[in-house]
Amino acid sequence: MFSLQETLIINQAKSIIADKLISGNAFTSPDAVKDFCLLEIGHLEHEVFAVMFLNQRHQMIAFTEMFRGTIDGASVYPREVAKAALAQNAAAVIFSHNHPSGVTEPSMADERITRRLIDALGLFDIRVLDHIVVGKNAATSFAERGLL
Repeated sequence: MFSLQETLIINQAKSIIADKLISGNAFTSPDAVKDFCLLEIGHLEHEVFAVMFLNQRHQMIAFTEMFRGTIDGASVYPREVAKAALAQNAAAVIFSHNHPSGVTEPSMADERITRRLIDALGLFDIRVLDHIVVGKNAATSFAERGLL
């Protein structure tokens, strides 16, 4: 667990990175998105699937932890993601989920659910820009790997 001082520092870092994402600077620097996701969910001991909802200018509307799992998986439901994206009036999304093991290599299951989500959201003209797999100290981007 983090000390009070460490928690304050982490919260300040989250705020700085979120400000950059909201101001529109995030997509000139994919590393800022990975850093944000690392701070948000990298420390968790259970798997979480989160969605960053973006407007038409690709600025962040909201970051929402949609599904919570166990130490080695979380169930993800495309219908619920689509409902949330429509409720946020999102034009695009970035997915992220953590691997509590620390390994950031995307699994075949990660690739399959990403494809299902792309197909589902495509019906509503909502673009999937990336899927970030987060470990304790690193993150892997599907877009940078050519997996989207």
